[in-house]
Amino acid sequence: MNKSYRGRLGQIPIYLGKCFRTFIYMDDWKVLPMSAIVAGLVAVVGCQNIFVTMEGTTIGAFALTCVCIWTGMFNSIQVVCRERNIVKREHRSGMHISSYIISHMIYQACLCILQTVIILAVCYVAGLKFPTAGIISPWFMLDAGITFFLVLYSSDMLSLMVSSIVSNPTAAMTVVPFLLIVQLVFSGTMFHLEAPFSIFSNLTVSKWGMECLCSIGNYNSLPMVTLWNQIFAYRGVEVGGVKPIKTITDYMMQNNLVEKFNLMIGQYNANDAYAATKSHVMDCWGVLLLFALIYALIAIIFLERIDRDKR
Repeated sequence: MNKSYRGRLGQIPIYLGKCFRTFIYMDDWKVLPMSAIVAGLVAVVGCQNIFVTMEGTTIGAFALTCVCIWTGMFNSIQVVCRERNIVKREHRSGMHISSYIISHMIYQACLCILQTVIILAVCYVAGLKFPTAGIISPWFMLDAGITFFLVLYSSDMLSLMVSSIVSNPTAAMTVVPFLLIVQLVFSGTMFHLEAPFSIFSNLTVSKWGMECLCSIGNYNSLPMVTLWNQIFAYRGVEVGGVKPIKTITDYMMQNNLVEKFNLMIGQYNANDAYAATKSHVMDCWGVLLLFALIYALIAIIFLERIDRDKR
């Protein structure tokens, strides 16, 4: 049946079917093994102490957030711009842009769910020590899965928006490194941001993904080991013929005080942004979902003007 004779809802399954055919016949399925490879490399190299120490959690959560952002962005960065001429022609024949974008939203959601399962499975196989209990649900893996999905999906919709704005795949791929750098710099993890730059941090997926992962990982209850490691490194220092640091560290180890010391230091370095509360986690999830919806809306607005596009 001609698409022009169908309403908005009727066109959605048509274009959704097209998306799944593209997945099979145009090798879009390759994003799944790629997500497994990237997640595996990051999990083995940078996440072994995630949810074990504060430092390990910061590094690991940031690394996994970056995996989700990178994977999500490359899911859809070319899906619209590579068929821009087709979209223009079919729009003139009666295609509803909203139906077209909603079909991509549904398809990309399915893709992100598969990638979430893959990332969780890779983390499990890599031996990451995830907590058992969650903050929202009884299971940490479910909370982590929802967080991964929302970071993936919001990043995916960000790229869908870019793909709807730019004129060709080359331009889209040129924009991607800039978007990734913005996510890294303004996540608030690698660099300490002062006003007014800290305001931009609230507009990044990475910031909310980091906060959510650290919150469900109960960051503020973990030990911080950096100070102890620094002290231990100076055990050989002599003062007046004695080694006071060695004496103190030996005493602490013999009396099982090291863990208590690290936990105490961790309490002094608690971060309110990583509060392990249901309200905070729900806020992070809500912001990520809102990002996804806003990006999709912007994509629709720009594609609605495609008939006037002379590029």
